[in-house]
Amino acid sequence: MSRREGSLEDPQADSTVSLLPHLEAKIRQTHSLARLLTKYAEQLLQEYVQHQGDPFGLPGFSPPRLPVAGLSAPAPGHAGLPAPERLRLDAAALTALPPLLEVVRRHQAELNPRAPRLLRRLEDAARQARALGAAVEAVLAALGTETRGPRPEPAAASAAAATGAGVFPAKVLGLRVCGLYREWVSRTEGDLGQLVPSGPA
Repeated sequence: MSRREGSLEDPQADSTVSLLPHLEAKIRQTHSLARLLTKYAEQLLQEYVQHQGDPFGLPGFSPPRLPVAGLSAPAPGHAGLPAPERLRLDAAALTALPPLLEVVRRHQAELNPRAPRLLRRLEDAARQARALGAAVEAVLAALGTETRGPRPEPAAASAAAATGAGVFPAKVLGLRVCGLYREWVSRTEGDLGQLVPSGPA
């Protein structure tokens, strides 16, 4: 009984608490999903670049860091935040990604209609981001931490407007979105990895 009572007294703690068995299983499962999706996200980014033509695949090409409304890269101080706060940020980013990935997929369907694998990867990525976001929220709920409600998503409308500005800006936006997807899935994997009992510190 004392084991159950004392296991989650400090929701701010990372791997220092002895987690309940069902929570351990949920964290392990979600971490495994994030690790798998990190590989898929890398493959998506590589395939996206391959289909955009020059200068995207050229060595030394550095596209402008186009801002995406409603979604940014993980902040430099992210790793120093308490575990629940990191997971909340991960969940919020994963919630914002699917509509952005859908905008990118629609535009690529016009630019690269003969690239069915890329279009499928973009469609899968949107679905996978939703699934991982829901799994992270389930972990937060199991930790007894309130999740903040989904943010409004102006990001998709903003992205749609950017794609109307021309082919090159739309390609750059797609590259940025695919890059953010990889960064946030990888960050989520790392954050969950710190909670996995006997996992990486």
